[in-house]
Amino acid sequence: MHRPVPLDCPPRHPHAWLACLLLSQALVAVIWWRHAWQLGLPLLIATHLPFWWGTLWPQSRLFCPVLTRLPTTERAVWLTIDDGPSDQTLAMLDLLDTHCAKATFFVVGERAAAHPELVREIVRRGHGIGNHSATHPARWFWALGPQTMRAEIERTQAILEQITGSRPRWFRAVIGMSNPFVASALKREGLTRVAWNARGFDAVVADPQRVLRGVERNLGPGAIVLMHEGAAHGRNLEGMAVLLQRLDELGYRTLLPEALEVPVDAAQPASLAA
Repeated sequence: MHRPVPLDCPPRHPHAWLACLLLSQALVAVIWWRHAWQLGLPLLIATHLPFWWGTLWPQSRLFCPVLTRLPTTERAVWLTIDDGPSDQTLAMLDLLDTHCAKATFFVVGERAAAHPELVREIVRRGHGIGNHSATHPARWFWALGPQTMRAEIERTQAILEQITGSRPRWFRAVIGMSNPFVASALKREGLTRVAWNARGFDAVVADPQRVLRGVERNLGPGAIVLMHEGAAHGRNLEGMAVLLQRLDELGYRTLLPEALEVPVDAAQPASLAA
């Protein structure tokens, strides 16, 4: 009997960053007052750099915890698919079935509301569902204010609960960028932020072989693999097909994180892919 591994890590102190910011700026004000701008200005810039890094670097834990890898030494990966549902969803599901693979689909709330039957089909086939914002504001998600950020996350939770009967546990920031206002919304909803550590930029790269090379550079036990559906170049299915074939060749299986939270001998077969 294996001990369950808890993977949920919603933010516990979502406003801790604010105290750090205020203290750092008070220090800047004192230094500027005493030593003028020649020292105060460089210090001001230096104290802001960590907050920019925390916002723009997807794996940053500055504002809240984030999963970047699953705690396993097995040749298994967590396959995640962003930006659906789309007109490729059913074909993507068929492709996953062909390889006996499971994935978590991080879906966009408004797209899910427009195509609830696709979301239900994802669940019916044994895959996971995650929250990927309500409107997918790719250019400005990192800069959203607290009320808009909260609406993006909470509205998606409500939409997906209405469609599937349950609220997602996992959240992925749009483009991976997570500003300070994400944490409080995640805490309210009990969501855990999920990043990745293996990606091929298939949202913009059309060549399946380039996508595969990008993913394979960081492939390893417990890797969280980022893939997409519905990209403008129209070749996400080809990229996924090449990746799944390579995973089979390397002896990797796909693993939903829920399978690590129950004893191995009690896990449901649908949670794992051979």
